[in-house]
Amino acid sequence: MLDLNPDLRAFAAAIDEFCRRECGTREQRDALTGNGTENHHGGLYRRMAELGWLGAGLPEEYGGAGGGMTEIAVFAERSAYGLAPVGGYTTSIIAAGPYLKFGTEKQRTEVIGGVAAGAVEAISMSEPGAGSDVAALTCKAERVDDGYLINGQKTWCSNAHLADHILLVARTSGKRHDGLTMFCVPTGAEGLRIKGIDTMGGREVNDLYFTDCLVPAESVVGEADRAWHQLTAGLNAERLILAATMLGRAKRILDDTLEYVRQRTQFGRPIGTFQALRHRIADLATELACCELLVYRVAAMADEHPDRQLPREASMAKLKVTETAKQIALEGMQMMGGYGYATEYDMERHLRATVVSTVYGGTSEVQRDIIGKTYGL
Repeated sequence: MLDLNPDLRAFAAAIDEFCRRECGTREQRDALTGNGTENHHGGLYRRMAELGWLGAGLPEEYGGAGGGMTEIAVFAERSAYGLAPVGGYTTSIIAAGPYLKFGTEKQRTEVIGGVAAGAVEAISMSEPGAGSDVAALTCKAERVDDGYLINGQKTWCSNAHLADHILLVARTSGKRHDGLTMFCVPTGAEGLRIKGIDTMGGREVNDLYFTDCLVPAESVVGEADRAWHQLTAGLNAERLILAATMLGRAKRILDDTLEYVRQRTQFGRPIGTFQALRHRIADLATELACCELLVYRVAAMADEHPDRQLPREASMAKLKVTETAKQIALEGMQMMGGYGYATEYDMERHLRATVVSTVYGGTSEVQRDIIGKTYGL
């Protein structure tokens, strides 16, 4: 890792040791994840919460440790490197942002306090007809005497089946951008059905079906019809968190590849000593070092100026790290040959995890478009 301050180095070392002990072998990880079909283990996650790690980047008044984006990045990176099955962290810490910025005190206490204590949260924007174009969503929340009546479908909602609440973005008026509102919807709400979507990554994402789902007016997070502006204030943090997570995964993939090419012998010597592979490793390691510098620089910028939006830098981090992680996984599989394709090894799981990282949280194409716009293009 970078030469962080002593407290952050100790934090990273503690996470590394925990992961080595609790999920350091393939057998342990298979037992915790149902042979790779689940990406989150509640018991392990709650133990991390008891250690204070899940709240490292959350305010002390809500059960956190008072840190910032750098602490979040360290936890995201090192837990991903350790292959800890705590997939609920990413959506939880991303969802926490809007509650911290715009939620009521009651919402903050319940949701942020829950995240620090080990609860999982989810956020739902995408619909069958609205993915990258969030403003095209049609899931409707109609104002009624008792609150809001929600009808419609959402899709690709990560960890909804594990979450206590869903931070829902729904349409409350006909305006394209200025007609969206955020709601805090309990996952047990009447009129909400959660259905898992089978993917090659296992059980992670869900369809949500709302049928006359009534939520009280106090479920609104922030201001009605202002969700678009609230979203743009938080998407930068989301991209940085995803980048930090994939940074850890990419480091693990490179280390797994190195271990293989050092041990595998062909033509009388380790295959890593052949120039073709040695140069590929050198290029990948260099790209990964650039990713690390970018992630922690953007995290430091976010901590130095908490109210400043960083669309260019956050999108650069998300784009660079996820595309690099995918490249390392593809190269790692190639260098491992048939063993990289075999489920006996982690490489094929690495590839699945990295390929989809260039899609969720804003595709690589969307990130490039955002970056270009910051240059006036």
